[in-house]
Amino acid sequence: MESNSTASIENPKSKIQNGEALIKLESIKKVFFTDEVETHALSGIHLEINRGEYVSIAGPSGCGKSTLLSILGLLDTPTEGTYILNSHSVANLGMAERARIRNREVGFIFQSFNLIGDLTVYENVELPLTYRGMDSAERKQRVQEALEKVGMGHRVKHYPSQLSGGQQQRVAVARALGGKPSILLADEPTGNLDSKNGEAVMELLRGLHQEGATICMVTHDPRFARYAERTIHLFDGRIVEESVEEQVKA
Repeated sequence: MESNSTASIENPKSKIQNGEALIKLESIKKVFFTDEVETHALSGIHLEINRGEYVSIAGPSGCGKSTLLSILGLLDTPTEGTYILNSHSVANLGMAERARIRNREVGFIFQSFNLIGDLTVYENVELPLTYRGMDSAERKQRVQEALEKVGMGHRVKHYPSQLSGGQQQRVAVARALGGKPSILLADEPTGNLDSKNGEAVMELLRGLHQEGATICMVTHDPRFARYAERTIHLFDGRIVEESVEEQVKA
C-alpha cells in the first residue's frame, strides 16, 4: 500500500490564518527561444500561496497566465528563479522526479476536461492512482469518495461521450481530488461550459475550498475570479497588481 506523506486537501482551513506557505516563487523567469527570437513569457515573478488559500490568476491573452500555471504544476521549468513547493526546491529537478512529485502534490483541472474516451468515469478517476502503484482497495475507496464528493457517484460505468460538458468537468475534478493533492490547479475550468454549468463548477470549487482545499485558478472571467480570495493580475509576464476579492456569496 502506498505511503503518502504529502499534505492532503483536507488540511484544516485554520492553517491559512498561520500564513503557512505551500508555494513560494522567487524571481521566476521563463524565456522561450524560437528561430533566434527570445520571448519573455515571465519576468521576475514573486508569489506565495498559503495552505487553504483560493487564488485566481487574471490578465489578458498572452500575459503569461498559462505559463505560470504550467510552472506551478511542474509541467514546465523556469529559465531562472526558485520554486519551493511544500518546503522543497523543485525548480531544477529532473523529469522523473518532477513527474513523481506532480502525481502526488498537484491536482489538475483543465478547460478541455482531458478525459480518456475509451475509459469509464471510474477508470478515468482511477488511472492516476494506478500510476502511483496504489493497491486496488485504496484506489476503490479514493475513487468512490471523489466521485461522491462531486455528485457523480451514480455515473461510474458511463463513458465521457455519455456525459454533458458540466458532468465531464465534475469527473475531471474528481480525478484531481482522488490523489488528495496539496493544491488544485484549474486552468480556465469553465471555458468550455455554458454559464449555468460554469457557475455549477465554480460552486463545486467553492465548496472544496471551504473544506480546506488550496486552489489556484486561471480565469479570464471577472465573475469567476471573484470566487477566489485573492487575484494576481499579470501583464506582459509581470505581476502588476494583487487584489483581495469581495467573494461571491453562497
